[in-house]
Formats: sequence, structure tokens, C-alpha cells
Amino acid sequence: MLFNSLDFAVFLPLVFILYWFVFKRWLSAQNGLLLVASYVFYAWWDWRFLGLIVFSTLVDYAVARGLVKAEKSQKRKLLLGISLICNLGLLGFFKYYNFFVDSWVDAWGRLGVSLSAQTLSIILPVGISFYTFQTLSYTIDVYRKQLKPTTSMIQFATYVAFFPQLVAGPIERAKQLLPQFATPRVFNSEFAIGGVSLIIWGLFKKMVVADNCAFFVNQLFAGSGGYSSAELFLGAVLFAFQIYGDFSGYSDIAIGVARLFGFRLMTNFAFPYFSRDIAEFWRRWHISLSTWFRDYVYIPLGGSRGSKWLQIRNVLVVFIVSGFWHGANWTFIVWGGLHALLFLPLLLQQKNRQYIQETRIQLYQLPRILYTFVVVCFAWVFFRADSLSLAWAMLEDVLSFQSVTLQVFYHSSKSVLLSAITVFSILVLLFYEYRAVQNNQREVILTPYEAVFIAILLVFMGVYKNPADFIYFQF
Repeated sequence: MLFNSLDFAVFLPLVFILYWFVFKRWLSAQNGLLLVASYVFYAWWDWRFLGLIVFSTLVDYAVARGLVKAEKSQKRKLLLGISLICNLGLLGFFKYYNFFVDSWVDAWGRLGVSLSAQTLSIILPVGISFYTFQTLSYTIDVYRKQLKPTTSMIQFATYVAFFPQLVAGPIERAKQLLPQFATPRVFNSEFAIGGVSLIIWGLFKKMVVADNCAFFVNQLFAGSGGYSSAELFLGAVLFAFQIYGDFSGYSDIAIGVARLFGFRLMTNFAFPYFSRDIAEFWRRWHISLSTWFRDYVYIPLGGSRGSKWLQIRNVLVVFIVSGFWHGANWTFIVWGGLHALLFLPLLLQQKNRQYIQETRIQLYQLPRILYTFVVVCFAWVFFRADSLSLAWAMLEDVLSFQSVTLQVFYHSSKSVLLSAITVFSILVLLFYEYRAVQNNQREVILTPYEAVFIAILLVFMGVYKNPADFIYFQF
């Protein structure tokens, strides 16, 4: 079920009414309702994959309960291993089976050996990368004795399947979200209104910014060629806003919907395109994933401790694994590797934390922001392209500076209209985010009049289209 669909527009008010008006006095009933609603929400895509969520839930619930009783280190490691194998095994099979088979065949083909291998027609379950990491963090925290496991199966199952953030995050930690299911919720009108504001803002970013950018991005990344250097460069820029509007828009809607039910989710994006270096970018982009890799991969590897070579290794591992998490394609691995190469000079010069506290932007920092944005856009080319060869060809064409024509943006009346809408929506986005950055806010806060203004924009510029999938559903 899509957030930007009519189905969800009916589903959300129905669950809200039952939650606050029918089951208001019974915490267990509220949690049960949320669990049923979450399973219905997920089954709207394909009910068969519900079994995977239930299986992961049962495994990690049982493992965590077993860890409480286990005293010997060997048994605790065995239980953790069961969780890792089950969760990562399912993720690996559904997401990476064909990738490894095809890569194996290609590798032998380069050596002159012809192999024939059958690949399966595997459908990637929506959200599997997100809820897998969420359940793993629970088990690992229990194993580390940083968290006491819950004794309520309903609360844990609802934590795993909580529908606002089930499909594309934020990837919530059990330490932050799970206790909220054990605590009675009281309706707070101000908190709920803030949630509605975030939902409106998230829909604007998705339906107006991202979906209109997609009209041009899909053409320019089709691989047919014939576009000028300027058009291809603007295509990379538009994709930067498309993926940001699409993914952060989903996160805003998820956070806003959760607030309607009295839950507080973590901030997943903090205006990343106002970053002054690549390290700050990763503290602002997909925060729930970057902090997950920091806590469960980077720090266990040694983090920034040890020799420079170990630090370099740890950074490379984290960024390449992060790229691989996004998809079964060498383009994502190269994308992750490029970010590692951009990050390493800051680490080696001990400048990777220079903007950890400072948030307000000064005029003299604009060149740094533009530089960071441009290199991020070039890396996005690999993220968006279907193959490495297409990505290299596009970058070569961009850097050739052979032509600066912009015909794709005005070759028809529809292109002219969408160009104007896209530019206007990006300017609106940047205006509100710049204001939030300068006010040291972690999210865009709309006044009631501004929320009405954005809602009107949605009506006039968004509803004429069929609801489009969110990009991160494929991850």
C-alpha cells in the first residue's frame, strides 16, 4: 500500500479512529490493532511475503529469550549465529542470489571459460532490507546485554512490522521504539498536528519534487544517447533531488503517521544537500542506516582506533557494504567505493568531524556546499545507471562539454510545463530547508498557513498523476 494512494487515504483514518476511539483504554488492544493493520498494509503488495516477516519475528524473539537464559559464551554465540544466519540468509537469497550467479558466470567468461547457469525468477520482498536490519539490531543489543528482551510477543511483532516505517525505514532500534509499545499512549493534539504537517511536507517532496524530476531523469538515464553535456549534468542534479525528495519524503510521512498514533521515530534526513563535506553529508543522509553501520560494523571492526591502514580498511568496508546493501549491482558497489574515497582524505586529516556541531550556514561556506553537492551528484550517476558502462558513458559525455543545449526541457508543451513546476518545487524545497537549517531545526516545521499552501500545491500539481512507487522499495 502506497502512502500516496487512495487506498492509504482510506486505510489511515480507519485505523486512527479504531485506535483512539474504540481501543483507547486498552494498550494491548491498541498494539494488536497496529499489528493487524501492519500486516494488512504489507500484504497489500503480496500476502505471501508475510511469512518472511513472521519467520524473522519468531526467530529473533526466541533467540532473545534464549540469550537471557544462556550463561555460557559458546551458547550465546550459537544463538546469535542462528539469528544472523536466518536473517542474512533470507536477505541474501532473495536479494543477491542472481547477482552472485551472474557474476560467477561473467568472471569465468572473462577467462575464456563458458558456463551456463540458470537463475531463478525471484521477486524481492518489499522492505526486507529494512526490517531485517531492525530485527538484527534487537538481537545484537540483547546479546551485548545492552537491552533486556521483551516478554510480550505482540509488542515485539508490532515493533518489527510497524506499518509507518516497515517498508523503507527509518530503521528503528529496539532501545528507542520497543519501549513505546509498552507505554500507554495519550493523544496529544499538538504532537498529532505536527505529524500531519510532516505528512503534507513528505507528500510534497514525493509527489511534486521527486515525481516531476523523474519525468526528465527517466529519459536522460534511458541509455539511448544523443543528449548534450548540459542535459546529462542536469539529469544527475535532478536525480539528486528525485531520490532525496522520494526517500526523505517517505521518511517524513512515516514519522508523521507514527506521531498520529503517539509514537516518536528518529530523524532520518537532516537537510543533506546543505552539507559542507562528505562526512557531514553522511551524518545527514539516511541517518538510521549510517548509524546502524557505524554501531554494528564500523565500531566492531575497530572504528577510528588503530593504525591508519586499519582505519582505511574499516571505512572501505563500511561504504562498500553500504553500497551493496542498496542493491545487487556493481553500480551500487562503485557508488559506495566512491564515497569511501571522498571520505578518506577527511579521516586521514582528522577533519571528518569538523562540522559535527555547527549547523548554521555562513556565506563563505557556500563554495564548500556546492562542491559537496556536485561530487554527490556525480556519484549518484552510478547509483541510478543500470550498468557501469552506461554510468561511465554518461560521465564521459558530461565532461566532454560538447554541447550545452537543453532541448529535452522544452521540446514539447508538457516538457515546458513540467520544467517550470520542477524548478519551482525545488526552490520551495530549498527555501524551507534553508530556513530550518538556519533555525537549527532537525525537520521542516510548517505554520498552518504554509501547510495549507503546500496542500494546495499538492492538489494542483500532484493529484493528476497515478501514484508512483517509492525508489527505496526496490532495496
